[in-house]
Amino acid sequence: MTKEQNYPFEASLARLEELVTQMENGDLSLEQSLKTFEEGIKLTRECQQALKNAEQKVALLMEKNGGLEEQPFQETDG
Repeated sequence: MTKEQNYPFEASLARLEELVTQMENGDLSLEQSLKTFEEGIKLTRECQQALKNAEQKVALLMEKNGGLEEQPFQETDG
């Protein structure tokens, strides 16, 4: 049985980019492509969950006057 790996969010994104590059190159066998795709799906789900958790934490931290006030994320040009 293979060992499960959990990467930090940024490392997961970097690994996803590597996997996409490998698949785009077209040098993988069908079996390798399937394993790469499977790993990519797993990492995508982990990233989505990490973002959801971060969003929930931000919402909780936006406490104002004893209640929660949700505010949309304001992107800054940078």
